[in-house]
Amino acid sequence: MLVAVALGLLTGCSEGQPTGPTGSSAVTPSTATATADPSVVPTETAAPPPALRPEGTAADNLPYFASIVNAVWAGPDRASGRAYVDALAAGGFDKAAMQVTNDESTVGNAAESIQFSVLWAGECLIGQVGPATGDPVATVLPVVGDETCLLGRTRPIDW
Repeated sequence: MLVAVALGLLTGCSEGQPTGPTGSSAVTPSTATATADPSVVPTETAAPPPALRPEGTAADNLPYFASIVNAVWAGPDRASGRAYVDALAAGGFDKAAMQVTNDESTVGNAAESIQFSVLWAGECLIGQVGPATGDPVATVLPVVGDETCLLGRTRPIDW
């Protein structure tokens, strides 16, 4: 009888109790114990913003390149190849090492996508934006041909 009462009490304690939250925000007993220590003060350090690394590789500079591409994409000139070239040049990339495709098709329609590139340390930082692309794309690819990043027709960067 004592066993039955004890089982009833234990069962009563667990009945109707929530099983706890699910997913990554669930707190486990070990987590709760670790965060209860008042001598531990959590600190959050933000990563520094990407910056040009003149001595770095193309891969080293990809985060900075991508941040510039995303900033232009978020602005009013998102469909202008010149806006990307100018922003990259203002960010420290060499305009003479850049290529950009046309903003318009041969019949005057807005381009479905615009590509632009910077030749950097023997590799290519390449960006692509436009309605056909969706979100901006930034990547590092090998040089093609004789120190070229984009194949096909590109427009002169003469401004």
